[in-house]
Amino acid sequence: MDRQEVVVVDVRIPFWSLVWLMVKVALAAIPAFIILYVLGFLLLGLPNFLR
Repeated sequence: MDRQEVVVVDVRIPFWSLVWLMVKVALAAIPAFIILYVLGFLLLGLPNFLR
C-alpha cells in the first residue's frame, strides 16, 4: 500500500464560529483549573499542612 502525502493549504472557518469555540474553551478551562488546583493541594500542600 503506497503512502500518499497530503498538504493542507487553507482552512475556512467563519469568524463568529471561531469566537464561539474560543469562548467554550475558556469556559471549560475554569473547572479544569479548579480540579488541578485541588489535586495540587492534595498532593503537594496537604502533607506539609498535616505536619
